[in-house]
Amino acid sequence: MDFRGKKYERGSNWSDPEVVELLQLWADESVQMELESCLRNQHVFNRIAEVLREKGIHRTGDQCREKIKKMKLEYRRIKDNNKICRGGRTWKFFEVMDRVLSNRPNICYSTVGNTVITQQIPPGVLAAGDGYIHHHHHHLLTSPPHGIPHSHHPQELMDIKCEEVDSDERSETPEPPTSIVLQAGDEHGMDGSLLEGGHHDGSPAARVDNPTENAISPSGYMDPNVSGTSSGMHTSGPAFSGLHRLRRKRKPPRVKDPLDDILLKFLTAQRVVEERFLQMEERRMQRDMELEDRRMQLEQRRMELEREHEYRMFTIFAQMVNALRHGGSMQTVGLDISQAFSQSSGQATEAGGPPSSASTSKDGSSRVVPQQSKSLPKGLKGAVTDVEINPTFQQPESSVYLSKRGNEIINSCGIIQEGYGAYHADKHDEDKNPNGIINLGTSENKLCFDLLSKRLMQPDMFQIDPPLLQYPDWKGHEFLRVEVGKFLTCYCKSSVPLKPANILVVNGCGSLFSSLSTVLCDPGDRILLPSPYYGVIKEDIFLYSTVKPLLVHLESKVSDGETRPFQLTVGKLEKSMQIAQLQGTRVTAMILTNPHNPLGDIYSAAEMKEFLEFAKRYKLHVIVDEVYMLSVFGDVDSFQSVLSFDKLPDPQRTHVMWGISKDFAASGIRVSTLYTENTDVINVLGQLSYFHGVSGPTQHMVAQLLRDRDWINQVFLPTNRARLKTAHKYITTELTAMGVPFLNRHAGLFVWIDFRKYLKNPTFEEEDKLWKRFLDNKVLLISGKTFGCCEPGWFRLVFSDKTYRLQLGLRRLRKVLEQQDSESQSIEKGTDSESRTKPSEDVIEVGVLPTPPDPALDGLIGLLRQQIRTTDWLQRNTPEQFARENPEVYDVFCKLAEK
Repeated sequence: MDFRGKKYERGSNWSDPEVVELLQLWADESVQMELESCLRNQHVFNRIAEVLREKGIHRTGDQCREKIKKMKLEYRRIKDNNKICRGGRTWKFFEVMDRVLSNRPNICYSTVGNTVITQQIPPGVLAAGDGYIHHHHHHLLTSPPHGIPHSHHPQELMDIKCEEVDSDERSETPEPPTSIVLQAGDEHGMDGSLLEGGHHDGSPAARVDNPTENAISPSGYMDPNVSGTSSGMHTSGPAFSGLHRLRRKRKPPRVKDPLDDILLKFLTAQRVVEERFLQMEERRMQRDMELEDRRMQLEQRRMELEREHEYRMFTIFAQMVNALRHGGSMQTVGLDISQAFSQSSGQATEAGGPPSSASTSKDGSSRVVPQQSKSLPKGLKGAVTDVEINPTFQQPESSVYLSKRGNEIINSCGIIQEGYGAYHADKHDEDKNPNGIINLGTSENKLCFDLLSKRLMQPDMFQIDPPLLQYPDWKGHEFLRVEVGKFLTCYCKSSVPLKPANILVVNGCGSLFSSLSTVLCDPGDRILLPSPYYGVIKEDIFLYSTVKPLLVHLESKVSDGETRPFQLTVGKLEKSMQIAQLQGTRVTAMILTNPHNPLGDIYSAAEMKEFLEFAKRYKLHVIVDEVYMLSVFGDVDSFQSVLSFDKLPDPQRTHVMWGISKDFAASGIRVSTLYTENTDVINVLGQLSYFHGVSGPTQHMVAQLLRDRDWINQVFLPTNRARLKTAHKYITTELTAMGVPFLNRHAGLFVWIDFRKYLKNPTFEEEDKLWKRFLDNKVLLISGKTFGCCEPGWFRLVFSDKTYRLQLGLRRLRKVLEQQDSESQSIEKGTDSESRTKPSEDVIEVGVLPTPPDPALDGLIGLLRQQIRTTDWLQRNTPEQFARENPEVYDVFCKLAEK
């Protein structure tokens, strides 16, 4: 084995025969001469190692060099201790080392200050050959003598007395001070040095003045930074001025000084004190910051209370002025206002709550949304339109058989559930129940049942294989996910094929909303939701996960920089997020519906990219609902799916939903899909899909339906779009004839209608009354309050039904509106009825009614109303509390009421 390339190993063990061979080669006169006459002597030991390898001893040059060092150190230690080793025995190689090293003269260099002292030491005084260190109350470091060639015959080294003595014991010599300048080193690197105040064997050293600050070697070399100089030159050989490099040796431990322990303890204690001080300082700064934040919050709360107090006074003033303008008595006003205070107490507004309790103004601030009190007189009803008053405010009934959560769920039912239940209890049938309810509220496509039923009755739809009767992969059967991926790739115009592994199949989009809100949000988190929104989303995300929406209210008035009513912009989203952050509300997701339900708007690709970029900045998950993507009957190319984008801003947080309920007129089959590139979301939804799975035969049927592209492209889609367009045209024509404003859009199954002019007062209470009158007249619509609209009077009408049902529904609708209009005209005496009959054509297109200019008093009242919309103080305070907090103001008000 060749050890020439092996790294030097310090701890290798030598046997006695190996040491004998090494000493024979090292003690040779020519080898000693070469070691003393060269600056670097590693090549000498390399040659020694090669000779040893020829003899079967595999050692490297570094190992040979280190072994000689150790033996010389052992020799010096024994020499210094009068040749006494453990147990009185002499080291086994002492005599051999003594023959080589004892006859060399030694030169001792010592320095005191800037003076260098030189002293000749005879061999009899110091026979150690090379310099060593002795420490006894002072440091003494001698330099090796000029080498004298030895005349040992190699055979003399063979006669060695071997004893079992540890020869690798570390030298007891302490390390020299760092200020000593070493000179005349031997070939092993442990050479002579200069010593401060040095003496040897008690003999004083002659002091010689040195004109320079640095030690100068005999060869004339001067370097203040050098720690070791060249070895002494051989007296009988050729002189050389080269400088041997000093190789650092293992430094022996110093004699322990008690002051060092004291100093160490002091420094350690000081460091501990400093660390504790820094920790206390950090805690103090953190506490100061918390106190400052608390102080700012209290200051902000105080300012809000002051502003609310002003708004409260403005409200009272507005009510009084308006009541006096209509001829009401102040005593009645005082009683009605007191009743309004008491009925509105305890109704705190909530971000994301129903619009009957709170809404958001255009600048993103919260405002109270009006409701009207039944008990107010006619002269006062116009004055308190912006104060939410619940005439039937009671604690919701709870069942003793249900948990608290169960009672919350059962009490969360709204108008949608009420109207849908009434419709199923009294469903219209042309033959069996012609006086039943016409459902123009539920978004179902009833125009293509004939096409779909014919296709589903074909033989390829019926197949019952054993895998379809077994538990499936809860993400959906592989064959269905493959077909869904191909279908979405084609109709969403994706640039790359969508992977089946990224697709999930469940029983409806409601299940997807519930599951996504559960896995993406924690209880109490909020989901950013533009309103008006699809009315059931609120229940979908709340019932399982207790997550509530944070509404971004959109208004019908077109502001600067906008092009259409109820337009969603990034600025509105930003303001809602800023308000949420100030309130400490955690928002984790956002829902976008494209095409929109109930507005019918289609977001452009540029708008969708802006929304996705906004969500990326705030690290929001975006749930994109594209369930109406094939129900575009105007310009088909106006819709662009987010799956068609070459690159999504945040693909790991973008999740796209689609289902067959709307586009394929198959809401009863209950199959919806989700595509996301986030495998973690897919995996966790796969576990929840155990509760939302689709039966195997149904999955087979849907896969066959999506696979039949000829039927989809040539039969179903053209016919469905044509029928939607015809029904939409009929409805909009009738609404125009009736003078009802609406949003004229060409996507979805519905029309967003403006019935605000038919409300006696612009309150959600009046909107509920109008919805109730529609239902009493056997026509079901969905009010804007259910969709989170911040403006009372908007309704959604679904037109995707047979023509005869649309005609019957519109006749009943017209009857209600005529009755409502006649009642309003009888109340407002002197009002010109012709000015309210029919708006202009452009107003119908955008769905915004013209507002006549208000008189001065009405303008003042309108200003006061606008100001009090930013506070919910009236809902959170009672008249009694107001009397306790402001007795002077309350007394003044009571005196005015008595007059």
